[in-house]
Amino acid sequence: MNALLRLHNSPMDAISAKLNPWFLPTLARFTFAATLLMYFWNSAALKLGDSIFSLGFGAYGQILPRVFEAAGYSVGNISTLNKFIAYAGTYAEFILPALIVIGLFTRLAALGMIGFILVQSYVDIYGHMADETAIGSWFERISDSPIMDQRLFWITILLILFTRGAGPLSADRLIGLK
Repeated sequence: MNALLRLHNSPMDAISAKLNPWFLPTLARFTFAATLLMYFWNSAALKLGDSIFSLGFGAYGQILPRVFEAAGYSVGNISTLNKFIAYAGTYAEFILPALIVIGLFTRLAALGMIGFILVQSYVDIYGHMADETAIGSWFERISDSPIMDQRLFWITILLILFTRGAGPLSADRLIGLK
């Protein structure tokens, strides 16, 4: 039995030793860039008004749907705090993904994105009243719900970056961050 275990463990240990320092963080950043970067940037762009410094009507409806409804769909009736939240959420969708892709302050950006996704999911479920199909559930045969299933994959990728850092091909490495 020990010989069989060594036959399995020896090559696996050698492969892990070669891949361990760089492979998962690099793959996680590539996966994020290939699948989520444009998703978040497009979402943020839809919230902008006439310039990058102003929010459009839809920003408040997407980020604060119940607050915006209670304000009679008038931006003038939105509190300063809620305007700040809308601006912060919009700019976070631009800045945090960019930081992850270039690998700058990656651990903090990944943690910020995890928080963003959790808030996004809360707003989708309670603010936009997502239905059961959109919410989904885990441990079932259907794995295509946009909230529970997809966002678990997103958060898993971000957890790799949070725990392991950006990897060797990153701005973090250039400035001495791990």
